[in-house]
Amino acid sequence: MYFQRFFEPKLASASYLVGCQKSGEAIVIDANRDIDQYVDAAAAVGLTIAYTTETHIHADFVSGTRSLAARTGAQVLLPLADGDRIMVGNVRLDVMHTPGHTPEHVIFIVTDAGAPRAWGALTGDFVFVGDVGRPDLLERAVKVQGTAESSARDLFASLQRFRELPADLQIWPGHGAGSACGKALGAMPSTTLGYELATNWALHISDEATFVREVLKGQPEPPRYFAIMKRVNRGGPDREPTPARPPRMPDAALGPLLDANATIVDLRRADAFAAAHVPGTINIPLTRSFPTWAGSVLPYDADIYLIGDDERATIEATHDLSLIGLDRVAGRFTRQVIDRWREAGGAIGTVAQIDARTLADALRTGAVAVLDVRDESEWDEGHLAEAIHLPLATLASRLGDIPRGRPIVVHCQAGSRSAIAASVLTASGIPDVRNLTGGIAAWAGPLVHGRSDP
Repeated sequence: MYFQRFFEPKLASASYLVGCQKSGEAIVIDANRDIDQYVDAAAAVGLTIAYTTETHIHADFVSGTRSLAARTGAQVLLPLADGDRIMVGNVRLDVMHTPGHTPEHVIFIVTDAGAPRAWGALTGDFVFVGDVGRPDLLERAVKVQGTAESSARDLFASLQRFRELPADLQIWPGHGAGSACGKALGAMPSTTLGYELATNWALHISDEATFVREVLKGQPEPPRYFAIMKRVNRGGPDREPTPARPPRMPDAALGPLLDANATIVDLRRADAFAAAHVPGTINIPLTRSFPTWAGSVLPYDADIYLIGDDERATIEATHDLSLIGLDRVAGRFTRQVIDRWREAGGAIGTVAQIDARTLADALRTGAVAVLDVRDESEWDEGHLAEAIHLPLATLASRLGDIPRGRPIVVHCQAGSRSAIAASVLTASGIPDVRNLTGGIAAWAGPLVHGRSDP
């Protein structure tokens, strides 16, 4: 048996190549859109990708299953049912239906040729290191009402069946730490069933009602694009990925694009954007979280233009956007366009910073409004009594809820998400937006706990 894990750190997602070195056949499971990596890896070890499949309809990236099959001629093995068996040469993959995270979710139990027992399981978004897949996405992201609790009960039943497998079974999950597909994922790439039985909170609960309550509690706000990915992965992408190198735009094009309210994304660090930027642009720094926040605040039905420190940054950003189906990157600028904009007499925007002490003084007089863009679980742990709560994942669709007439102070936990939120507000024309330096972590005053409205 040949086995290789592929990990996309910006999505915290894993996909797998499993092959039989005797027959030369291989299967790819949970491919993302960057299909070159699988084709190249298989060729490097003399394997031919004969099959491709996935554990479930993904919500956090565009599936590469269709594209990979079109490129290689591989057979797409979907849909699958409990008890199905896939033979890749002499390597056996047994299908176990594990509903809960999604109704159609399956895992693959892998047995090497001639081995007396299974070697491992590719568990997708069913069992992670230290956690299990969230069962609330159909309700919270796709708006299928009333499904969260029933899915949680399905997940509980799936776990009871899974825990009866051999304790030495290796577990290779579909996501790692940083994914929004669970709430407490570990960073290790793999684990064993025995280790999870000893350490995974979800496998310690024997009462269904308790499990349902705990698994639904504290789940992060699903990024806005998750619902779009579900639709795309059911029917296939609407368009081809953006070319890796979007065209370089002349500096003179910036003004007309701004006049047309084009979506222009500044990829620089938040402090650089706060110090000087072209008004009307949105700041999403090119960090590990870039795809998540881009999918939460950028439109899928409009062209996107990028401002980056260099060509490498815009190429990287274009790749990241393609992974989540944002395929309308129409052009790029270098950061020097900001200096040339200033030299030509264009206005330069800034984002004012406010510290916790100054905010406390302003709140006593009612001089500012406060916007908290953290997730619901963070809000429940403690928030300012005066704050309005709009998670960053929902902000772009709720700009009408932003109060007018006073300066807006935006905060998150430490300052990263609030910097993005502040740029979204200023780009939409909301004046006098300020960012709380250090976020709520810098606040020393009293907080309100629980779900009460401010």
